[in-house]
Amino acid sequence: MQDIEKRTTTKVIRRFLPILVVSFILCFLDRVNVGFATLTMSKDLGFSNTVFGLGAGIFFIAYFLFEVPSNIILEKVGARFWIARIMITWGILSAATAFVWDEWSFYAIRFLLGAAEAGFFPGIAFYFTLWLPSRHRGKVNSMFLASMPVASVIGSPISGWLLSLDGMWGLHGWQLLFIIEGLPSVFVAFVVIYLLRDTPEKAEWLDADEKAWLADELRRERENATALVPHGVLNVMKSPIILLLCVVYFGVTAFNYGISFFLPQIVRDFGLSFVQTGFVAAIPPMCGAIGMVLWGRHSDKHNERRLHVLLPLSLAAIGLGSATLVSVPVLKLAFLSLAAVGVFSTVPVFWVLMPSLLSAGAVAVAFAVVNSVGNLSGFVAPYVVGALKDATGSVNPGLQAISLFGFVAVALLAGIIRYQQSVARADDRPVRAKPAVS
Repeated sequence: MQDIEKRTTTKVIRRFLPILVVSFILCFLDRVNVGFATLTMSKDLGFSNTVFGLGAGIFFIAYFLFEVPSNIILEKVGARFWIARIMITWGILSAATAFVWDEWSFYAIRFLLGAAEAGFFPGIAFYFTLWLPSRHRGKVNSMFLASMPVASVIGSPISGWLLSLDGMWGLHGWQLLFIIEGLPSVFVAFVVIYLLRDTPEKAEWLDADEKAWLADELRRERENATALVPHGVLNVMKSPIILLLCVVYFGVTAFNYGISFFLPQIVRDFGLSFVQTGFVAAIPPMCGAIGMVLWGRHSDKHNERRLHVLLPLSLAAIGLGSATLVSVPVLKLAFLSLAAVGVFSTVPVFWVLMPSLLSAGAVAVAFAVVNSVGNLSGFVAPYVVGALKDATGSVNPGLQAISLFGFVAVALLAGIIRYQQSVARADDRPVRAKPAVS
């Protein structure tokens, strides 16, 4: 059993994970590179911090509106072509951001970009549930989601360098940034079409016994889950548990976008050049990427999800709040790195924990609902931080608000977990069944 398990999961991971990691790196880079672009774009176009915050965040309004429909379509038509469609449209629109001329064209292109990208992440998260037992998903989710901080680690120096090329080909540096970082997504989409398969049954590279083992493991896992949310779109939409999970994930992503969009401005205020800002701004996400992978592996090793979500989320709230209380650049950067480790370590385990709360038929819709509503913080957080910075001259009040909401998210998630444990005890079975090993 162990031999076929290792053989099957290794084949699946090696086939899909590398191209999906590359895809998500491009996705996240195209989503947040506006944070670097604004270092010169705002001056060239006359944008205030409030205009920038609104434009950066309006992406998530469209993301919210189109996320659930996108995931429903993905479940019906299959992930292979739908994910490729998402990548092609967002790549074109990201590159087109280079040609905005005022605040309204900026708002419009960011809205269209959000509509184009909607469904990508929850689609991939749902896709993993079709291919891997949950005991392998902590490691895989963490490696996949490490794409977010890795995108910043890679993208920050590149973005800083591109800004310094102002005037090349008659374009501003921020225009070069959007074009050069946007178009690769279009080309990678065709590799996705070539490599992905919609279900294990269509995987010609899996042996018959491997397909049978995988189908049996996934069926057993669904039967043993302590589901708090039944299947059906309406059941998911009206579930109090889903509503609370949306609020929790809103708090989680608020950290991510609060840091991602305003980190270049925070570091730039240290008195650094554009290129230096790019390298220094890569430090917190680099720490986050390392923490994310190690924490995901640790969660899989101990087959434990609850504390592996609550502890890093608490760490993120403490780190971000502390960063606002110090002025020494090294200390501020250290606390921001601590916050990055906390929030990036939370995300992959959160998405492994979620399916244990759901019936099998609710997973795709629930993933889309929680991700879309949670990502509205990508609209709220940049706008609030930008508006408060215009009002006070500092990003600290906005970041403090995000930190406080993080503690609220910790309390809510702890309550959900406690409730699930009580339901499991009432059913006289464990929350998570131990895998059978022979």
